[in-house]
Amino acid sequence: MSETSTKPYLLRAIYEWCTDNGYTPYLAAMADGSARVPKEFVKNGEIVLNISFGATSGLKMDNDVIHFNARFGGISREISVPIENVVAIYARENGQGMAFEVSRLPARDHVPVAEASLAEDARPESHAPALSSVPTHAGVDEKNGAPSDEPPEPPKKGGKPFLTRVK
Repeated sequence: MSETSTKPYLLRAIYEWCTDNGYTPYLAAMADGSARVPKEFVKNGEIVLNISFGATSGLKMDNDVIHFNARFGGISREISVPIENVVAIYARENGQGMAFEVSRLPARDHVPVAEASLAEDARPESHAPALSSVPTHAGVDEKNGAPSDEPPEPPKKGGKPFLTRVK
């Protein structure tokens, strides 16, 4: 039996953290043929969805797909997003959350015949999320890039928070 991905568990954990702290959980996902989302709200192949309790009805976050009903322009729609299409989940208010690597390949159910015939070792890596460290610029002299003894400047206050995906 193959090992279950950690991604759906992390999605549910961040969703619960958002709701426990009074934040609005947002889900960013790839909107390919396997995702059932309103196409008029898709930008650059992605869609951002408010998945809070007040914005959804019947939210169910399974290990392979996220299902719920939501209103778009006053019209109720059934939304279905495969877990493998989820790019990020985060709190609208402060941008805290988690981003995931997502392959730009079509979903497994929609694999073209030529791609389906690839040898097993030539297929792309698993869709499991990958963690990596991100270098910080704290304590670095901007003139020559050498370490600095001066403490870094504190982050600026104010403005609308946003999520930045680092690849």
